Amino acid sequence: MEVTTAEEKKVLPPPTVTSLSPKAHPATVSSMLHRHEHFLHSNLSLNASCSSDASSDSFNSRPPTGRFTRSYSVGSRKKQSVSKLRSVASDSGLDSTPTGFQQKKRCAWVTPSTEPCYAAFHDEEWGVPVHDDMKLFELLVLSSALSELTWPAILSRRHIFRDVFANFDPVAVSKLNEKKLMAPGNTATSLLSELKLRAIIENAHHILKVIDEFGSFDKYIWSFVNQKPLVSRFRYPHQVPVKTPKADIISKDLVRRGFRGVGPTVIYSFMQAAGITNDHLTSCFRFQECTTAEDGKEENGVKDRPKDKKTDGVIEPELSVAIDELSFSSE
Repeated sequence: MEVTTAEEKKVLPPPTVTSLSPKAHPATVSSMLHRHEHFLHSNLSLNASCSSDASSDSFNSRPPTGRFTRSYSVGSRKKQSVSKLRSVASDSGLDSTPTGFQQKKRCAWVTPSTEPCYAAFHDEEWGVPVHDDMKLFELLVLSSALSELTWPAILSRRHIFRDVFANFDPVAVSKLNEKKLMAPGNTATSLLSELKLRAIIENAHHILKVIDEFGSFDKYIWSFVNQKPLVSRFRYPHQVPVKTPKADIISKDLVRRGFRGVGPTVIYSFMQAAGITNDHLTSCFRFQECTTAEDGKEENGVKDRPKDKKTDGVIEPELSVAIDELSFSSE
Protein backbone atom coordinates (compact mmCIF):
# COMPACT_ATOMS: atom_id res chain seq x y z
CA MET A 1 0.00 0.00 0.00
CA GLU A 2 2.90 2.38 0.85
CA VAL A 3 4.70 1.41 -2.33
CA THR A 4 1.64 2.21 -4.37
CA THR A 5 1.36 5.65 -2.79
CA ALA A 6 4.99 6.35 -3.53
CA GLU A 7 4.59 5.29 -7.11
CA GLU A 8 1.47 7.42 -7.45
CA LYS A 9 3.41 10.39 -6.15
CA LYS A 10 6.11 9.76 -8.74
CA VAL A 11 3.72 9.79 -11.67
CA LEU A 12 1.58 12.69 -10.53
CA PRO A 13 1.73 15.63 -13.01
CA PRO A 14 2.72 19.16 -11.92
CA PRO A 15 0.18 20.68 -9.55
CA THR A 16 -1.97 22.66 -11.95
CA VAL A 17 -5.64 23.40 -11.42
CA THR A 18 -6.76 21.42 -14.43
CA SER A 19 -4.96 18.22 -13.42
CA LEU A 20 -5.98 18.12 -9.76
CA SER A 21 -8.43 15.58 -8.53
CA PRO A 22 -11.44 16.73 -6.50
CA LYS A 23 -9.82 15.51 -3.24
CA ALA A 24 -6.45 17.19 -3.80
CA HIS A 25 -7.87 20.49 -5.09
CA PRO A 26 -8.65 22.26 -1.81
CA ALA A 27 -5.25 21.41 -0.26
CA THR A 28 -3.30 22.35 -3.37
CA VAL A 29 -5.11 25.68 -3.89
CA SER A 30 -4.56 26.51 -0.23
CA SER A 31 -0.86 25.70 -0.58
CA MET A 32 -0.55 27.84 -3.71
CA LEU A 33 -2.32 30.78 -2.10
CA HIS A 34 -0.09 30.49 0.93
CA ARG A 35 3.05 30.44 -1.20
CA HIS A 36 1.82 33.39 -3.28
CA GLU A 37 1.06 35.37 -0.14
CA HIS A 38 4.52 34.56 1.19
CA PHE A 39 6.11 35.68 -2.10
CA LEU A 40 4.24 39.00 -2.03
CA HIS A 41 5.21 39.53 1.57
CA SER A 42 8.88 38.84 0.78
CA ASN A 43 8.80 41.15 -2.22
CA LEU A 44 7.32 43.97 -0.16
CA SER A 45 9.92 43.42 2.53
CA LEU A 46 12.67 43.52 -0.09
CA ASN A 47 11.34 46.76 -1.50
CA ALA A 48 11.16 48.27 1.94
CA SER A 49 14.71 47.15 2.69
CA CYS A 50 15.99 48.59 -0.59
CA SER A 51 14.14 51.80 0.11
CA SER A 52 15.75 52.08 3.52
CA ASP A 53 19.25 51.27 2.24
CA ALA A 54 18.87 53.61 -0.69
CA SER A 55 17.90 56.46 1.61
CA SER A 56 21.05 56.00 3.61
CA ASP A 57 23.12 55.97 0.40
CA SER A 58 21.49 59.07 -1.08
CA PHE A 59 19.18 57.38 -3.56
CA ASN A 60 15.78 58.81 -4.37
CA SER A 61 13.10 59.20 -7.06
CA ARG A 62 11.95 55.63 -6.57
CA PRO A 63 8.80 54.83 -8.61
CA PRO A 64 5.99 52.86 -6.96
CA THR A 65 7.08 49.69 -8.81
CA GLY A 66 9.72 49.08 -6.19
CA ARG A 67 12.66 49.89 -8.56
CA PHE A 68 14.98 52.70 -7.54
CA THR A 69 17.29 55.07 -9.39
CA ARG A 70 20.29 56.98 -8.17
CA SER A 71 19.76 60.56 -7.10
CA TYR A 72 22.34 61.90 -9.52
CA SER A 73 21.80 62.05 -13.24
CA VAL A 74 24.34 61.63 -16.01
CA GLY A 75 25.09 65.34 -15.78
CA SER A 76 25.80 65.15 -12.07
CA ARG A 77 28.04 62.14 -12.60
CA LYS A 78 30.05 64.21 -15.05
CA LYS A 79 30.18 66.99 -12.47
CA GLN A 80 31.59 64.60 -9.90
CA SER A 81 34.18 63.38 -12.41
CA VAL A 82 35.23 66.99 -13.07
CA SER A 83 35.55 67.55 -9.32
CA LYS A 84 37.79 64.51 -9.03
CA LEU A 85 39.94 65.73 -11.91
CA ARG A 86 40.32 69.12 -10.30
CA SER A 87 41.28 67.46 -7.05
CA VAL A 88 43.94 65.41 -8.79
CA ALA A 89 45.23 68.47 -10.62
CA SER A 90 45.49 70.33 -7.33
CA ASP A 91 47.41 67.49 -5.71
CA SER A 92 49.91 67.43 -8.54
CA GLY A 93 50.70 71.10 -8.15
CA LEU A 94 48.59 72.37 -11.02
CA ASP A 95 45.91 74.98 -10.69
CA SER A 96 42.43 74.96 -12.22
CA THR A 97 42.22 78.71 -11.68
CA PRO A 98 43.00 81.14 -13.16
CA THR A 99 42.06 79.97 -16.62
CA GLY A 100 44.91 78.32 -18.44
CA PHE A 101 47.16 78.10 -15.38
CA GLN A 102 47.13 74.29 -15.43
CA GLN A 103 48.20 74.20 -19.09
CA LYS A 104 51.79 75.18 -18.24
CA LYS A 105 54.09 73.37 -15.86
CA ARG A 106 55.84 75.68 -13.45
CA CYS A 107 58.46 75.42 -10.77
CA ALA A 108 57.16 73.35 -7.86
CA TRP A 109 57.05 76.32 -5.47
CA VAL A 110 54.45 78.04 -7.65
CA THR A 111 51.19 76.38 -6.60
CA PRO A 112 47.46 77.09 -7.07
CA SER A 113 47.50 78.97 -3.76
CA THR A 114 50.44 81.19 -4.80
CA GLU A 115 49.55 84.87 -4.79
CA PRO A 116 48.98 86.24 -8.33
CA CYS A 117 51.72 88.87 -8.04
CA TYR A 118 54.30 86.20 -7.18
CA ALA A 119 53.07 83.85 -9.92
CA ALA A 120 53.32 86.72 -12.42
CA PHE A 121 56.83 87.53 -11.17
CA HIS A 122 57.82 83.90 -11.78
CA ASP A 123 56.21 83.83 -15.23
CA GLU A 124 57.49 87.19 -16.49
CA GLU A 125 60.61 88.33 -14.65
CA TRP A 126 62.31 85.77 -12.42
CA GLY A 127 65.34 84.37 -14.23
CA VAL A 128 65.25 86.82 -17.15
CA PRO A 129 68.70 88.40 -17.67
CA VAL A 130 68.63 92.07 -16.65
CA HIS A 131 71.18 94.61 -17.89
CA ASP A 132 69.63 97.95 -16.95
CA ASP A 133 71.27 99.64 -13.95
CA MET A 134 68.04 100.99 -12.49
CA LYS A 135 66.37 97.60 -12.78
CA LEU A 136 69.38 95.88 -11.23
CA PHE A 137 69.37 98.36 -8.35
CA GLU A 138 65.65 97.70 -7.83
CA LEU A 139 66.13 93.94 -7.70
CA LEU A 140 69.07 94.33 -5.33
CA VAL A 141 66.93 96.43 -2.98
CA LEU A 142 63.97 94.04 -3.17
CA SER A 143 66.24 91.06 -2.56
CA SER A 144 67.77 92.72 0.48
CA ALA A 145 64.23 93.31 1.79
CA LEU A 146 63.78 89.52 1.98
CA SER A 147 65.38 89.58 5.42
CA GLU A 148 62.25 91.37 6.68
CA LEU A 149 59.55 90.48 4.14
CA THR A 150 58.55 87.66 1.76
CA TRP A 151 58.52 87.92 -2.02
CA PRO A 152 54.69 88.13 -2.21
CA ALA A 153 54.66 90.90 0.42
CA ILE A 154 57.43 92.78 -1.38
CA LEU A 155 55.84 92.45 -4.82
CA SER A 156 52.43 93.56 -3.57
CA ARG A 157 54.09 96.79 -2.37
CA ARG A 158 56.39 97.17 -5.31
CA HIS A 159 54.62 100.30 -6.56
CA ILE A 160 55.18 101.92 -3.14
CA PHE A 161 58.88 101.01 -3.24
CA ARG A 162 59.14 102.67 -6.65
CA ASP A 163 57.37 105.82 -5.47
CA VAL A 164 59.53 106.13 -2.36
CA PHE A 165 62.83 105.40 -4.13
CA ALA A 166 62.28 107.40 -7.33
CA ASN A 167 61.94 104.34 -9.57
CA PHE A 168 65.31 103.22 -8.21
CA ASP A 169 67.37 105.83 -9.97
CA PRO A 170 70.67 105.59 -8.05
CA VAL A 171 71.37 109.31 -8.51
CA ALA A 172 67.96 110.32 -7.11
CA VAL A 173 68.11 107.82 -4.24
CA SER A 174 71.59 108.98 -3.24
CA LYS A 175 70.16 112.49 -2.78
CA LEU A 176 67.28 111.45 -0.50
CA ASN A 177 67.23 113.04 2.91
CA GLU A 178 67.48 110.32 5.56
CA LYS A 179 65.70 112.34 8.25
CA LYS A 180 62.74 113.11 5.99
CA LEU A 181 62.64 109.57 4.67
CA MET A 182 62.45 108.10 8.17
CA ALA A 183 60.24 110.74 9.74
CA PRO A 184 57.23 109.37 11.66
CA GLY A 185 54.29 108.78 9.34
CA ASN A 186 56.45 108.67 6.21
CA THR A 187 55.48 105.96 3.73
CA ALA A 188 59.00 104.55 3.72
CA THR A 189 58.79 103.57 7.39
CA SER A 190 55.84 101.29 6.59
CA LEU A 191 58.02 99.34 4.17
CA LEU A 192 61.25 98.55 6.00
CA SER A 193 63.18 99.21 9.17
CA GLU A 194 65.33 102.32 9.53
CA LEU A 195 68.44 100.17 9.24
CA LYS A 196 67.32 98.90 5.83
CA LEU A 197 66.28 102.35 4.63
CA ARG A 198 69.69 103.79 5.49
CA ALA A 199 71.38 100.88 3.73
CA ILE A 200 69.43 101.55 0.52
CA ILE A 201 70.56 105.19 0.41
CA GLU A 202 74.13 104.20 1.22
CA ASN A 203 74.13 101.48 -1.45
CA ALA A 204 72.94 104.01 -4.03
CA HIS A 205 76.12 106.03 -3.35
CA HIS A 206 78.27 102.93 -3.82
CA ILE A 207 76.52 101.95 -7.04
CA LEU A 208 77.40 105.37 -8.46
CA LYS A 209 81.04 104.71 -7.55
CA VAL A 210 80.88 101.33 -9.31
CA ILE A 211 79.38 103.01 -12.38
CA ASP A 212 82.23 105.53 -12.41
CA GLU A 213 84.77 102.71 -12.24
CA PHE A 214 83.24 100.16 -14.63
CA GLY A 215 81.00 102.31 -16.84
CA SER A 216 77.83 100.66 -15.48
CA PHE A 217 76.69 98.52 -12.58
CA ASP A 218 75.62 96.01 -15.25
CA LYS A 219 79.19 95.46 -16.45
CA TYR A 220 80.45 95.09 -12.91
CA ILE A 221 77.88 92.57 -11.66
CA TRP A 222 77.86 90.46 -14.83
CA SER A 223 81.66 90.29 -14.91
CA PHE A 224 81.47 87.72 -12.09
CA VAL A 225 79.84 85.25 -14.51
CA ASN A 226 81.78 86.29 -17.64
CA GLN A 227 78.75 88.20 -18.95
CA LYS A 228 76.80 84.97 -19.41
CA PRO A 229 73.99 83.59 -17.22
CA LEU A 230 74.63 80.51 -15.16
CA VAL A 231 72.22 77.69 -16.06
CA SER A 232 71.64 75.35 -13.11
CA ARG A 233 69.46 72.67 -14.75
CA PHE A 234 67.90 71.55 -11.50
CA ARG A 235 65.21 68.88 -11.69
CA TYR A 236 63.93 68.97 -8.12
CA PRO A 237 63.18 71.83 -5.69
CA HIS A 238 65.50 70.48 -2.99
CA GLN A 239 68.44 70.91 -5.38
CA VAL A 240 68.03 74.70 -5.48
CA PRO A 241 70.44 76.25 -2.94
CA VAL A 242 69.97 79.37 -0.85
CA LYS A 243 73.52 80.51 -1.61
CA THR A 244 76.51 79.41 -3.68
CA PRO A 245 80.28 80.00 -3.70
CA LYS A 246 79.76 82.48 -6.55
CA ALA A 247 77.22 84.43 -4.48
CA ASP A 248 79.69 84.45 -1.62
CA ILE A 249 82.40 85.93 -3.87
CA ILE A 250 80.08 88.70 -5.11
CA SER A 251 78.87 89.40 -1.57
CA LYS A 252 82.42 89.80 -0.24
CA ASP A 253 83.36 92.17 -3.06
CA LEU A 254 80.27 94.31 -2.48
CA VAL A 255 80.96 94.46 1.25
CA ARG A 256 84.54 95.47 0.48
CA ARG A 257 83.16 98.35 -1.57
CA GLY A 258 80.98 99.52 1.31
CA PHE A 259 77.62 97.94 0.41
CA ARG A 260 75.36 96.94 3.32
CA GLY A 261 72.76 94.19 3.65
CA VAL A 262 74.30 92.14 0.86
CA GLY A 263 75.05 88.77 2.42
CA PRO A 264 75.47 85.63 0.26
CA THR A 265 71.79 84.62 0.66
CA VAL A 266 70.58 88.07 -0.41
CA ILE A 267 72.98 88.11 -3.34
CA TYR A 268 71.89 84.68 -4.53
CA SER A 269 68.22 85.75 -4.46
CA PHE A 270 69.31 88.81 -6.45
CA MET A 271 71.16 86.61 -8.96
CA GLN A 272 68.04 84.47 -9.43
CA ALA A 273 65.73 87.46 -9.88
CA ALA A 274 68.11 89.28 -12.25
CA GLY A 275 68.69 86.20 -14.41
CA ILE A 276 72.39 86.05 -13.53
CA THR A 277 71.56 82.45 -12.72
CA ASN A 278 68.68 80.48 -14.20
CA ASP A 279 67.24 78.41 -11.37
CA HIS A 280 63.96 77.47 -13.05
CA LEU A 281 63.48 73.71 -12.82
CA THR A 282 64.10 71.99 -16.14
CA SER A 283 60.44 70.90 -16.20
CA CYS A 284 59.24 74.51 -15.90
CA PHE A 285 58.05 76.20 -19.09
CA ARG A 286 60.20 79.24 -18.24
CA PHE A 287 63.46 77.32 -18.13
CA GLN A 288 64.09 77.30 -21.88
CA GLU A 289 62.63 80.77 -22.36
CA CYS A 290 65.05 82.27 -19.85
CA THR A 291 67.91 80.21 -21.25
CA THR A 292 67.42 81.71 -24.70
CA ALA A 293 66.51 85.20 -23.46
CA GLU A 294 70.13 86.34 -23.64
CA ASP A 295 70.17 85.59 -27.40
CA GLY A 296 68.28 88.78 -28.16
CA LYS A 297 64.80 87.26 -28.07
CA GLU A 298 61.88 89.17 -26.65
CA GLU A 299 60.57 87.88 -23.36
CA ASN A 300 57.12 89.07 -22.28
CA GLY A 301 57.36 92.28 -24.24
CA VAL A 302 60.84 93.21 -22.94
CA LYS A 303 63.65 93.14 -25.46
CA ASP A 304 67.08 92.26 -24.14
CA ARG A 305 70.13 94.37 -24.77
CA PRO A 306 72.02 93.49 -27.99
CA LYS A 307 75.29 91.63 -27.49
CA ASP A 308 78.36 93.80 -27.16
CA LYS A 309 80.84 93.65 -29.98
CA LYS A 310 84.11 92.08 -28.82
CA THR A 311 87.60 92.23 -30.17
CA ASP A 312 89.97 89.56 -28.88
CA GLY A 313 87.75 89.07 -25.87
CA VAL A 314 87.74 92.79 -24.94
CA ILE A 315 84.58 94.90 -25.19
CA GLU A 316 85.04 98.04 -27.24
CA PRO A 317 84.47 100.94 -24.79
CA GLU A 318 82.76 103.37 -27.19
CA LEU A 319 80.31 100.74 -28.45
CA SER A 320 79.65 99.55 -24.91
CA VAL A 321 78.85 103.06 -23.67
CA ALA A 322 76.59 103.71 -26.65
CA ILE A 323 74.71 100.49 -26.03
CA ASP A 324 74.34 101.32 -22.36
CA GLU A 325 72.92 104.75 -23.17
CA LEU A 326 70.48 103.23 -25.63
CA SER A 327 69.43 100.60 -23.11
CA PHE A 328 69.05 103.17 -20.34
CA SER A 329 66.93 105.55 -22.44
CA SER A 330 64.68 102.77 -23.77
CA GLU A 331 63.50 101.80 -20.26
